[in-house]
Amino acid sequence: MARSLGRICKGFQRLGSLSSIQTQLRQPSTSVSVSVRGTTLIRTMVALPSLFSSKPRDFSLPNSSWGSEMMQLYEHYNSQCEVETEGGEKQEGPWRRLPSYNRLLKYATGGVYLSKIIQSKARLFTRNIRDPGAAFEYVLFVNSEEQKCVCVFQAGHLLEGPPGHVHGGAIATMIDTVTGTHATILSGPVMTANLNINYRSPIPLGSTVLLESSLDKKEGRKTFISCKVTSSDGSKLHTETTALFLSINFSHLLLGE
Repeated sequence: MARSLGRICKGFQRLGSLSSIQTQLRQPSTSVSVSVRGTTLIRTMVALPSLFSSKPRDFSLPNSSWGSEMMQLYEHYNSQCEVETEGGEKQEGPWRRLPSYNRLLKYATGGVYLSKIIQSKARLFTRNIRDPGAAFEYVLFVNSEEQKCVCVFQAGHLLEGPPGHVHGGAIATMIDTVTGTHATILSGPVMTANLNINYRSPIPLGSTVLLESSLDKKEGRKTFISCKVTSSDGSKLHTETTALFLSINFSHLLLGE
């Protein structure tokens, strides 16, 4: 353990010198005029994009691959993230959209350094394909008062299992993603202990479904969640799930204990 912590500390020291590089990379573009044989040439020098950009791509925002059902559900919940009072003022609504990046640890507090040491080449499984619409297209919303979480999910062609339908493992991945995120919001860092999934009807490729997660109970380190996957209009039940998550401390994540 001591050697592992020592390597992490040394990594922080090495990466501390990167701030100056980061500042240089973020300098705006400049134009330089050069006279060649009486002709004035203007060359624009553009700074290289920063490897440590403070504005990473948020994969939970709409893109060109989203179908009409995906957009309708997104707009339905997104409109409830901010509401207007009788006086015309804006205030937070009952729902909150959760941003989604291709690397979770990197965008946590202090994570930009930890990700370099622990998972420099890692990618969140559901965000490891950058082609819009090819695999997992989804956005999560959470309602803290009702202790609920919903996910609007559109499955791409790379998730095919039975011909023309979504692979059961891909469905399980999304269920684990949604319920795990929900449990983390409710209980802090957690690990999946059990997923019990009942598949009721297949999900056609390219269709949009709604995953709805709700808290059943909490007992010490245990958080019990239930989740159902339905068609976008709620008329068809695709899966039902119960899940158990165990609270963990950061030593589990950093040192693999």
